[in-house]
Amino acid sequence: MSVLIYGKDGCPYTEAAIENFAQRGIPATYVNVKKNAADLEAMLVHSGGKRRVPVIVEGGKVTIGYGGT
Repeated sequence: MSVLIYGKDGCPYTEAAIENFAQRGIPATYVNVKKNAADLEAMLVHSGGKRRVPVIVEGGKVTIGYGGT
């Protein structure tokens, strides 16, 4: 199963999500939405237009935010 984590550098929630998947041995691809407008647009499609990070796409499931946010 592939996991995509849309986020931005310096965001503690994005960093915590990346670290959590790494600790569990689940490969995840980090996509920095601040570096590429197309990546931001892809994130907005998954999030239904919400501009909160991280947006985690795991299989067919989308989670907005991390750590109870």
